[in-house]
Amino acid sequence: MLLKDKVIFLTGGSTGIGWECAKAYAAEGARVSIVARSKDGAANAAAGLGSEHMGFSCDVSNDAEVRVAIERTMAHFGRLDAVHNNAGIGSPVKLLHDTSDEEWDALFNINLKSVLYTTRHAFDALRESKGCILNTSSLVGVIGQETHAAYTATKGGMNTLTKSMALDYAKFGIRVNAVCPAGTWTPMLRQWCAEQPNPASVGRYLDEIHALGYCPEGDVIADACVFLLSDKARFVTGHIMHVSGGAELGYHRPL
Repeated sequence: MLLKDKVIFLTGGSTGIGWECAKAYAAEGARVSIVARSKDGAANAAAGLGSEHMGFSCDVSNDAEVRVAIERTMAHFGRLDAVHNNAGIGSPVKLLHDTSDEEWDALFNINLKSVLYTTRHAFDALRESKGCILNTSSLVGVIGQETHAAYTATKGGMNTLTKSMALDYAKFGIRVNAVCPAGTWTPMLRQWCAEQPNPASVGRYLDEIHALGYCPEGDVIADACVFLLSDKARFVTGHIMHVSGGAELGYHRPL
């Protein structure tokens, strides 16, 4: 069991990639503290993993709520081995000049500033455990994406933030890495796809942008995350791991 007895603080862990990670972490022996905006969602997710896990509501864009969430995790488990900053939003999907101040601030506060808060309040515990930090980024933070400038800015920022944090915290024995999915089937993506004028064509497009020929489920991302949080990755830090089916190599189209 790659994560046996490790305590992992996971944001956005009640659905999508976060939920797949929560299940994978538990299956590998970790105890997981799931936080999400929805109190019921977090509690139900933790209950679905088993009684040794915990879940509660937390707005990751609120410093005080993050502090309380980490304090509760420490009080319950007595230690902290990893923080996985997975919570994020993708809206709005629009040109930059059409993006409102409120939309811009929400994206940066949830997707990026939340990393400041979790690091601020988990640092002492991670220094004690010689733990690690994992950030969920996105391939579009590397290659860009049409009509999604504000979102890609948060993920590009996360990538360079990850590298700088890796340098800063190496002296404390804390590893910092990021995982970069491309298209990944989640409830949010499925809902967006269903709302398009031609859902079937959108589904084909999502398959074809990956060189391996299909858009994956979130479990493939979770498997990479398990590795990055495990001792198997003990000499890996500052790494931006693409779990993208080769999407960054150029759009794949069948012959």
